[in-house]
Amino acid sequence: MNRSVVIAFIIASATALSAPVLAGPPVFPDVIALPGGFFPEGIAIGQGTTAYVGSLVDGAIWKGDVRTGEGAVLVAGVPGRIAVGMDHDARSGHLWVAGGPDGNAYVYDGNSGSLVDVLDLVPGGFVNDVIVTRRAAYLTDSFAPQLYEVPLTANGTVSGPPRTIPLTGSFQFQPGQFNANGIEASPDGGTLIVVNSFFGELYTVPAGSGAATTIELGGAVVNGDGLVLVGRTLYAVEGGKNQITEIALAAGYGAGTVTDTISSPSFDVPTTAARHGRSLYAVNAKFGTPPLPTTPYEIVRVDR
Repeated sequence: MNRSVVIAFIIASATALSAPVLAGPPVFPDVIALPGGFFPEGIAIGQGTTAYVGSLVDGAIWKGDVRTGEGAVLVAGVPGRIAVGMDHDARSGHLWVAGGPDGNAYVYDGNSGSLVDVLDLVPGGFVNDVIVTRRAAYLTDSFAPQLYEVPLTANGTVSGPPRTIPLTGSFQFQPGQFNANGIEASPDGGTLIVVNSFFGELYTVPAGSGAATTIELGGAVVNGDGLVLVGRTLYAVEGGKNQITEIALAAGYGAGTVTDTISSPSFDVPTTAARHGRSLYAVNAKFGTPPLPTTPYEIVRVDR
């Protein structure tokens, strides 16, 4: 090795030793704290690593980052209002929120938190969850055998009045109980998947039709709540069991097989979940724990 090569080697080695150590990929926390007393129910993932969570206390909306775990209240609560299921529309940046017992759907600007629209769907019902497709937003009613369809433009804005769609076919209904709950949609928006919390059944429903067909599982989704569909894999939150059930659906979604159950020691009656990458994020509603102003609540991350 000649003298110039030795000098170059020494310089290169010194440079490598003095170079800063590059940080690895960001660490996504397994548990994200929500404000005390928030009493969450619905969750949606927005642009990038943004997450939204709604409150059963007063309809407030928390906005945070699942990468850092940091967040703050985006929409202030209103006495008498609650926020149940929600979905984010990337086209418009709008956040859709089911209003529960007031029979409304609320649409917020996902960046500013300003109220974009209030849709009066049903008096005396319980608007529980929402899924946004390319052509419409669909919402479930737990107290009546029907769905609500809100037509949308290509850029995600409301284009007409809501329409009530009776649920027929195989759909079962028990008065006075929570029936239709979580809702999902196929990638093309042509098929909806609805869970019935009381009967533990899943159904396919052609969008705009209401003719429900039972998905054959060979078992029940006990107290099924929020749903997440990824390809032909369906994740159903079963809060009473503190687990998320993974179901492999057949082509056309007419049948399914339970392939896994996902749990966490941090689960405490999760209600709904949302997906980011290879992770599911579920909110702990902690039903059975008094929702005091100091009661802690969390988002819990689990691997898919």
